[in-house]
Amino acid sequence: MPNGRYSLHTSTTPGHDHVLLGEERFSCAPGPAGWRYVSKTYAPDGSTIGTVDLTLDSRCRPLRLELRAGGWQVRGGAVDGVAWVRTDAADPAGEHATEGHDRAHGFSGRSPAFLIATARMLRLRPGAATRVRLVAFTEPVLGPRTFDQGWSLEGTETHDTDSGQLLVERYEVTDLETGEQQLVHLAGDVVLAAPGIELEELASPPNPWPAEFTG
Repeated sequence: MPNGRYSLHTSTTPGHDHVLLGEERFSCAPGPAGWRYVSKTYAPDGSTIGTVDLTLDSRCRPLRLELRAGGWQVRGGAVDGVAWVRTDAADPAGEHATEGHDRAHGFSGRSPAFLIATARMLRLRPGAATRVRLVAFTEPVLGPRTFDQGWSLEGTETHDTDSGQLLVERYEVTDLETGEQQLVHLAGDVVLAAPGIELEELASPPNPWPAEFTG
């Protein structure tokens, strides 16, 4: 059961390179439904700024999602696409809750969980590419935004570690609205490298990681 810590940063832009936003402490594992990822995100001062609880079903669809950030909460899941309810912590009865629905394939957000979930759902083979529609929840207010991404599995590489061989998948992910491209490296349930995400600590599985994926 992988568990560890990611650091989260701003995107690389001139004058705003590598600004620390916080860290996400996570654990994930197969479960009765399919796969589950839970995490808490902390600000640089140590205060809690968000939580993620994502469960995928046996077909890697988002069976259940719960997000908390900035005094807001989102609960959602796969219902003829995806559906969600967004509530304010100041409205515990949910009298002013807003509901949403989209014929999207899954969810997205700042957490590395969503990269893993999308890759699992697509199940691409090396050299294959596809288009996917996602609903992202933007922190800190968890506002929903629907967008399209292009995913292609550029290739896989095997690296030797102290615990055996590690298979790393290299994806090219494209925002189809802006054309912006990014490379994402995944190993099983873990994001090894992606824009704005760095793996800082991992308790399990194999450690240490190949040098090119560590700081």
